[in-house]
Amino acid sequence: MICFPNAKINLGLSVIKKRPDGFHAVETVMVPAGLSDILEVIKAPDGKLNFVISGQMITGDPESNLVMKAWDIMQSEFNLPPVHIQLHKVIPSGAGLGGGSADAAEMIKLCNRLFSLDLDAKKMEDLVRPLGSDCPFFIHNQSALATGRGDELQPITLDLSHYFIVIIKPEIHIQTVEAYSWIHPAHKEKTLIEFVNLQPWQWKKYLVNDFEKPVFQHYPEIQMIRDKLYDKGAIYASLTGSGAAVYGIFEKPMNLKKDFSDCFYWQGKAST
Repeated sequence: MICFPNAKINLGLSVIKKRPDGFHAVETVMVPAGLSDILEVIKAPDGKLNFVISGQMITGDPESNLVMKAWDIMQSEFNLPPVHIQLHKVIPSGAGLGGGSADAAEMIKLCNRLFSLDLDAKKMEDLVRPLGSDCPFFIHNQSALATGRGDELQPITLDLSHYFIVIIKPEIHIQTVEAYSWIHPAHKEKTLIEFVNLQPWQWKKYLVNDFEKPVFQHYPEIQMIRDKLYDKGAIYASLTGSGAAVYGIFEKPMNLKKDFSDCFYWQGKAST
């Protein structure tokens, strides 16, 4: 079985407070994007577990990859026989695009289908939640307001089908833990969803990702990318998640690859 774990972008991101469990309470709207990895899982014909990664470079031991952690959860929970797993990485890591979380969630869903486990969405959310706060989002994979740690989801109606997305990531890898160490949480007077409900051309004035200020201070070149997207006509541009990727929303198809020749570049549509 094969699937295409897709990225997400964040429309605004408010870090509200530090929780007693050590995590942060956040508020953000997550939207699926068309940029995707490729994940294939088959029952092992030789009876041996095998995991192969290709494509974009991934740091760390393959055993620590979220796909393998998702497999370990499923195998432990349901005593599944060995599988062969092939992961082709297209979504860059350290980008705030949720690629690893998407891979983990799709691994859970593939196992559910491959072994006819008949798990509902709630059960799959519970299984993948320990692997990351935004992992449950990819079980449903539809636009949602995320609160709590980012794993409490409320589906929203958001139509971006008439817009085009450009995603740029420089050769910078930002660790989520490090990015949160730069943040000073603060309660917001207005909820983020009030701003998302405005017209997209109004977002530039109101919709803020709290990570932008500290990330731009540490990496001015990321701010330059955001500003350049605006110069090229984006109606809204922002850091996604805790970075280092920046996206721009345009009213017409764009081809800006030459303008960002030293960066990862993708253009397409949101998958709303």
